[in-house]
Amino acid sequence: QLQLVESGGGLVQPGGSLRLSCAAPGFTLDYYAIGWFRQAPGKEREGVSCISSSDGSTIYADSVKGRFTISRDNTKNTVYLQMNSLKPEDTAVYYCAADALFRLCTLRPEFASWGQGTQVTVSS
Repeated sequence: QLQLVESGGGLVQPGGSLRLSCAAPGFTLDYYAIGWFRQAPGKEREGVSCISSSDGSTIYADSVKGRFTISRDNTKNTVYLQMNSLKPEDTAVYYCAADALFRLCTLRPEFASWGQGTQVTVSS
């Protein structure tokens, strides 16, 4: 069974950067659409970004466009979420999710496999 492991979260000041990683030991993520989601306390889980398995196309939530970048490194079997110009409202637990059946990306939380999440806190 696919198990996803997120890393790279932490505390950062407003305007700072973090890079989150999503790995799946023993599995090849090339064949999976990978999504990043986040959930702040008292709020619903929100889709942040997704990268497709078919052509590597990407989509982003309007709230992160121009600041976040999703990418794959197939040599390391890892998907990254580079987060720049972070704002306090980006504070949340960030999750990566995977699904082998999606040909196109989506920001709906309909992925089959989910990681445990990594905390991102943006505060001065």
